[in-house]
Amino acid sequence: MLVHPEIDPVVVALGPVAIRWYGVMYSLAFILGWPLLKIQARRMELPLSKEELGDFTVWILAGVIIGGRLGYILFYQFSYYLDNPWAVFRVWEGGMAFHGGLIGVAVAICHFARVKKVHCLSLGDLVSPVVPLGLFLGRLGNFINGELWGRATDVPWGMVFPHGGGPLPRHPSQLYEAALEGVFLFILLWWLGRSRRGRGELFGIFLLGYGVVRFMIEFFREPDPQLGLLSLGLSMGQWLCLPMMLVGLTLIVLARRRVP
Repeated sequence: MLVHPEIDPVVVALGPVAIRWYGVMYSLAFILGWPLLKIQARRMELPLSKEELGDFTVWILAGVIIGGRLGYILFYQFSYYLDNPWAVFRVWEGGMAFHGGLIGVAVAICHFARVKKVHCLSLGDLVSPVVPLGLFLGRLGNFINGELWGRATDVPWGMVFPHGGGPLPRHPSQLYEAALEGVFLFILLWWLGRSRRGRGELFGIFLLGYGVVRFMIEFFREPDPQLGLLSLGLSMGQWLCLPMMLVGLTLIVLARRRVP
């Protein structure tokens, strides 16, 4: 049995301003993702300048933050925020949802594609190999914060999370997600992104791959306490992954039909 190292979630505090590990991970994701985005743009021969790629990154960042926040509110804590509307702006308390961030990024991509007259699926293919890097760092942030722990288990690597998980050892599901959503998907998509593919195929592979991985890991992750398990014994995360996998599979099939 292991015990969570209980790392201080605050990296450094300067008076009332606190820099947290989760914010550091978000920043690292964009710093490290920028050169990868440029490499992928060259691979795809997209007609975007370095400045336009920079603007695109800003739109993606806005989509992640706004969409992730709104997604958490709508999917996981709607009644609470309905009763406490000002809590929407207390982002330092946490509360982000991947599926909301994905929708926010999709909206940002569609808007940017319309302005720059680039096909939105091409932009989806552009970001898909880079996104797993951000997922990896984000899950490490979850682990450092000691949040989103797994279900109780008796496996040898079960971990006790004293600040919320209770005395029982639990699956370190944050590390499972970091390994599969992050490392595995990054290696897969970066390798597949080396060759030219039908428009939308790489984006579809990301949606399908993430959906499958997240759906499986949810069986080891503790359901959100305010929701518990929903219909058919599935969590909210699993239900949100189902349409994601369907869209991903559809994009793959359509992309391969377009390419001889």
